[in-house]
Amino acid sequence: MKYNTKNYDYLIVGAGPFGSVFAYEAAKRGKRSLVIDKRLHIGGNMFTHKEHGINVHDYGAHIFHTNDKRIWNYMNQFTEFMSYTNQVLANYKGEFYNLPFNMNTFYQMWGVKTPKEAKDKIFEQKNAAEIPKNPKNLEEQAIALIGTDIYKKLIKGYTEKQWGRKATELPAFIIRRLPVRYTFDNNYFDDRYQGIPIDGYTQIFNKMLHSELIDVQVGVDFFDDREIYLEEFPRIIYTGMIDQFFDYKFGELEYRSIRFESQLFESDNMQGNAVVNYTDSETPFTRVMEWRHFDRKAEGDYTVLTKEYPQKWDKTKEAYYPINDKKNSEIFKKYRREADKYNQVIFGGRLGNYQYYDMDQVFNAALKAIDKEFSRE
Repeated sequence: MKYNTKNYDYLIVGAGPFGSVFAYEAAKRGKRSLVIDKRLHIGGNMFTHKEHGINVHDYGAHIFHTNDKRIWNYMNQFTEFMSYTNQVLANYKGEFYNLPFNMNTFYQMWGVKTPKEAKDKIFEQKNAAEIPKNPKNLEEQAIALIGTDIYKKLIKGYTEKQWGRKATELPAFIIRRLPVRYTFDNNYFDDRYQGIPIDGYTQIFNKMLHSELIDVQVGVDFFDDREIYLEEFPRIIYTGMIDQFFDYKFGELEYRSIRFESQLFESDNMQGNAVVNYTDSETPFTRVMEWRHFDRKAEGDYTVLTKEYPQKWDKTKEAYYPINDKKNSEIFKKYRREADKYNQVIFGGRLGNYQYYDMDQVFNAALKAIDKEFSRE
């Protein structure tokens, strides 16, 4: 079996954002790439499809947001973005609260009406809980940021479902960047540029990979013929799991996975909001997305709702969230040192770098990798 049949310059393992950007930019520079993906589609976790005219995000809600004008302009060459403000609701046993935590949330929780009243309430609860100056776990960090009441109702159950661990066993840094605002502002993101592609995300990747210098093969697993690929291709862009590439020689890295359950309803509005988080511990799913609220072009009397069920990861499931605790971080460092010695291969993306990325961060990392790669010539 021979794979490098067209004198390809690159084999790109993964047709998600990192791999697709690299292929597109390499083609602009006259380089030929073969892109393979073990899934049956391109776009990675950003893949979308249309159902009754509604853009459905197959792997959870993706709202593009960035403060980087270069990345925003870069993405706009592939699509037109629809202005979109992410305003999330939390449902705690039938009680509704606005997210991220802001004056609306504080008023709903405590009836406070001024920033000072909200700050005083949080300070009072933080002191009563005797939170140390340097919180050592997620629970302590959360209470330090927003008090005991909000932690118990809106964070504890959701987070423990998401990670499959008690909040006291999770590192503090997971929640350190939690948005807390003392204004009546329900916009989840602070970024200057925010939006959703009018035609869905898949069209972006169709345009990136549409070149006579790029061939795409889906349903192809790199590891079925790993040694042949390594022998035949001079340069490989690898966006899969870094521990799998090295045959788990330092141990397996851990992830959390998600199961998505979608349902079509004959209705134009089922839950009244794009995203509703279910923050109690008893509800088995973490959130429900109603996709027509992401897409103001949607017409007709149908709507699609998707529930997210976090689950334990194993090799039969998709790896979504790296568990960046101390144990896994130490294992990853060993793989990273090994990867640095492997001059034939560029490791990229969330799995290749064992790091959760926002979309703009992945595109930025891919462009940096391109700059570095072609500065060698």
